[in-house]
Formats: sequence, C-alpha cells, structure tokens
Amino acid sequence: MQVQVNTHNGVQGREAMELWTNEEVNAGLARFKDHVTRVEVHISDENSGKAGADDKRCTMEARVAHQPPAAVTHHAPTVDEAFRGALRKLKHLLESTLDRRNDHRDRDSVRRDSDAAPVIDQTSVT
Repeated sequence: MQVQVNTHNGVQGREAMELWTNEEVNAGLARFKDHVTRVEVHISDENSGKAGADDKRCTMEARVAHQPPAAVTHHAPTVDEAFRGALRKLKHLLESTLDRRNDHRDRDSVRRDSDAAPVIDQTSVT
C-alpha cells in the first residue's frame, strides 16, 4: 500500500510527519493491504498560524481496487488529533464498505441453498 502525504505550508516538520504518517497508516490499515492500493493524506492548518479551535484538518482518500475512492475528513485542535480522527473514520468506512461487499459475495442464493425445500417439477405429475 502506497502512502502519499501532502502538507500545507503552515504545518511544521514535513519529513518527520511523512515517516510517522506512513507508519501509522500502514499499521492502522494493515487489514486492508490487499484491497487498498494507495492512501493520500492531506494535512493542513486552516488558520495558518492563528490560534483557533479545530483549525487543523486531515483528509484521507483511499484508493480501493475496483471501487471508487473512499474519502474522509476530520477537524481537530492538533495535527495529531486530526490525523488519528481521520484514520479512525477511514478504517470504519473501509470496514463497512469491504465487509458489505464480502458478505454479499459469501451469501448463497435461495436457489442454491441446499437446506431449502426441494423444487417439485409439476410438468411430470399426472
């Protein structure tokens, strides 16, 4: 899984943040490594230097094979909280999306259910 990190000019420590973000995303989404090809992380300070509540924003977009991209956004007072909130949301979104897809495929049709009542052919009954 490839992780691409984009930061706004107001965010400090770009190189260290890229390493940390890469490790956290790979650890947090390890369960989905066979399905997710790339995760884009966008971190920004919306007030850029001014103090404010929930002025840090983290947007994550996951590219899932054979699916449209899944994106989430989280606002928080710190970059760490914004990142962790977005990662938690993305994990939940991927769980619900991929589990729903897998549950649908694992389910047998009534027509193929071996426990269902047998079908009686009415054309051969006299």
